[in-house]
Amino acid sequence: MTHMDFSHPYFGVFVMFILTFGAFIAIVWIARVVSRKLARLDTEKLKVSLYECGPEVTKQPNSISVQFYLMALLFILFDIEIIFMFPWAINFKILGWFGFVEMVLFILLLTIGFIYAWKKGALEWHSIK
Repeated sequence: MTHMDFSHPYFGVFVMFILTFGAFIAIVWIARVVSRKLARLDTEKLKVSLYECGPEVTKQPNSISVQFYLMALLFILFDIEIIFMFPWAINFKILGWFGFVEMVLFILLLTIGFIYAWKKGALEWHSIK
């Protein structure tokens, strides 16, 4: 029989992770059940009807531009860069020059990636014609 150490410094984090995961699953399940009970099934007529005024609605195929995906991907990339900088900034004195050089290399690598995306035109918004 194994001994469970409740005094471990990360035991509370583990418990919070388990509770959060359980709450997430429960909320998703409840939202799914409730939305299926409350959803209207005859919404097709509502979607193509006029709202107050304007041109007649025509059905179009849903096409999402790759630009949305690319912008989101670049946003997440540079957002994660900032997230990695917080622990480094907090432990800057402990890490010393080694930590400083590592962060400079990290920022340099991401800057090269940013310049590459910029030169390829990934940051420009192209209009769909």
